[in-house]
Amino acid sequence: MRFAIVESGGKQYRAIEGRTIEVDRLPVEAGNKFDIERVLLMADGEDVLVGTPTVSDILVKVTVVDHIKGPKIDRFKYRPKKRIRVRGGHRQQYTRLMVDFIGRPDEDQKSEAQVENKAKADNLTKIEGIGPKVAKVLNDGGISTFEDLSHARVEELQKLLSDAGLKMMDPATWPQQAKLAAEGDWDALKKLQDKLSGGRNKPETEKKPAAKKTSKK
Repeated sequence: MRFAIVESGGKQYRAIEGRTIEVDRLPVEAGNKFDIERVLLMADGEDVLVGTPTVSDILVKVTVVDHIKGPKIDRFKYRPKKRIRVRGGHRQQYTRLMVDFIGRPDEDQKSEAQVENKAKADNLTKIEGIGPKVAKVLNDGGISTFEDLSHARVEELQKLLSDAGLKMMDPATWPQQAKLAAEGDWDALKKLQDKLSGGRNKPETEKKPAAKKTSKK
């Protein structure tokens, strides 16, 4: 688990990727992103970087989730013999931050590229014959969209499947199905899939000749 010790408003906080932290209110609107400048320590498993006083070349990217108020603190001022009784309260204001990324700038670029590719990916399981396991194999092989699959050669697909131990799969119709899906022609895709069985073309059954009727004497 990767985490960092950061400083904001003169206080130190433990920031963990994918979790939120609450710091003293910042003059930043909700939804905005920024980098926390002072990173005092970063730990990734057994690897620990300690700053002197800060760690260089380490980014802590955060997003402002919202601004909140802490619990109410009551205060009471009392002076005997002077009949002075003053009651008041205070609620500290905080800013909740989502920790998006902790690491070096080159790691951040790779992470953004992976997120972008994931956002562009299509659900390949809509192709008959492709399940979640096969879809993962195709994604790992660089095929993540219907367009990618429509241009893939059957031999290349078969090699990906064989290398993953899925030699029994038949990808012969996958590019044809993917082409229709990429064009958004879902009606034509459904008609094609009705003619398939598990992604394969249904075998043609030979019609048996009708039996001759014998007349009874």
